[in-house]
Amino acid sequence: MEKNVIWPAEWAPQDAVQLTWPHDKTDWASYMLEVVPCYVAMAKTILRNEYLVVVCQDEAKARWQLGEVDFNRVKFVWMKTNDTWARDHAPLSVRVDGKPMLLDFVFNGWGMKYAANHDNLISRKLYQSGYFADEVEYVNKAPFVLEGGSVESDGEGTILTTESCLLSPNRNDHLTKDEIEAYLKENLGAKRVLWLTHGYLAGDDTDGHVDMLARFTSPDTIVYVKCENQEDEHFEELSKMEEELRSFRQANGEPYRLIGLPMADAIYDENKRRLPASYANFLILNHTVLVPTYLAEKDKLVLDLLRAAFPDREVVGLNCLPLIKQHGSLHCATMQYPEGFVKGIKRP
Repeated sequence: MEKNVIWPAEWAPQDAVQLTWPHDKTDWASYMLEVVPCYVAMAKTILRNEYLVVVCQDEAKARWQLGEVDFNRVKFVWMKTNDTWARDHAPLSVRVDGKPMLLDFVFNGWGMKYAANHDNLISRKLYQSGYFADEVEYVNKAPFVLEGGSVESDGEGTILTTESCLLSPNRNDHLTKDEIEAYLKENLGAKRVLWLTHGYLAGDDTDGHVDMLARFTSPDTIVYVKCENQEDEHFEELSKMEEELRSFRQANGEPYRLIGLPMADAIYDENKRRLPASYANFLILNHTVLVPTYLAEKDKLVLDLLRAAFPDREVVGLNCLPLIKQHGSLHCATMQYPEGFVKGIKRP
């Protein structure tokens, strides 16, 4: 008998959001004075909306760094970590015939580019910590490799993804595109998969995660990175991605409402390499949309565009210049858990 699998959209009611806290044994070592305040700001915004789980190596230090917050709404879980990108090493939350399930896919450091021996164990250890509700089931999906930032759900059976990531070497290169699509349909409840064949950001070492390029904001709306500067290295690829998005259709056959977010101004590291700044890497919370900003004039325009896309939520910006120094942004650093997944939630 075929199972009914639903992967909730990010705008569905949430219990909590996970952060994996930075420490000086990660690549953040030389940026700790910058990145910790960024994580604290994320944490405080999350706590205004819902509960928070902090995966960390030093709870006392994390508590001190967080300062004055409602610690009754924070769950600390100690474990060793390689890095902090929760979107990619945390489990995906689905409901199978109504039962909440955590799917633990293999995380192999974005195609074996980086060490991930500790991060690949986070989902299992988090489940074993007793943080989740008793009715939640944990399912190990090894050997399939999948990162949360590489797939987008509209909550109604449509998944948006990129060929550059899901078909890249060192993930599931023993499988064909059709086999990978069939797997997504079986395990994430997809009725259809929209594949982007174009679009990239310089400095992105994920092979093109969709959450840096194009996002659902409702079942009929997609926001995406739009490049209008013909001299920019992204112009051709992002223009072709825009054409693809215009060709996509909703399940009812109607075109999507598309909202173009401006390409972020070029930002470079100390070696003059461009960093992957993206306004598409926002986080949807219960009452708020938290948007990465980069101390640029375009920030205000982006916030206004997203207010039009999320009229029922507060839209606020957070300076993510520290985060992109390690080639990720706000959405990459977080993972939400839908309503009914977390133990001990006290709702209004």
